[in-house]
Amino acid sequence: MKRIAKLLFEAGMLKKTPRTGFRFLGSGQESVADHSYRVILIGYVLAGLSPGVDRSRVMDMCLFHDLVEARTGDLNYVYKDYATVDSGKAVDALTGGLEFGEDIAGLIAEFKAGQTEEAKLARDADQLDLILELKEQLDLGNRFAREWLEHAVKRLSAPAGQELAAEILETDFCSWWFDKYRER
Repeated sequence: MKRIAKLLFEAGMLKKTPRTGFRFLGSGQESVADHSYRVILIGYVLAGLSPGVDRSRVMDMCLFHDLVEARTGDLNYVYKDYATVDSGKAVDALTGGLEFGEDIAGLIAEFKAGQTEEAKLARDADQLDLILELKEQLDLGNRFAREWLEHAVKRLSAPAGQELAAEILETDFCSWWFDKYRER
């Protein structure tokens, strides 16, 4: 139980770990935990739109995909050009001594490889969270978000992810609540 308690404290670090790409975008902010929550939700939705996939496996990959960032921090594309992280060592340290550690390590490896249908959906969920954040920043007036969006959309591989991205790009980020008040 002590090892599990330590894992849970470690996971709590994600609430304090900022996603660093927003520094370059110039607006927006979120923690890795903030990001991970919506990635899990998106994974649930994408798996439901994709017959024949294991929804639980998609959600599990979404849950654990960035857990090592509690040890490594979040490295955006610029930082990755200059910093080297031994993510394998971080996964081993994260999962070592846990009865279910091999399961977590396997989910992280499957996500990174991106070969299974479940991994493709989980990776799309990761990108769709970024797309949602960028669309909000675009709607709020950040002109740089448009170019970032174009690159993020190109990384999608599953038909359900691509279809959802197209709808996100056509939807105003505040329409879920604001349209209701416009009608009054």
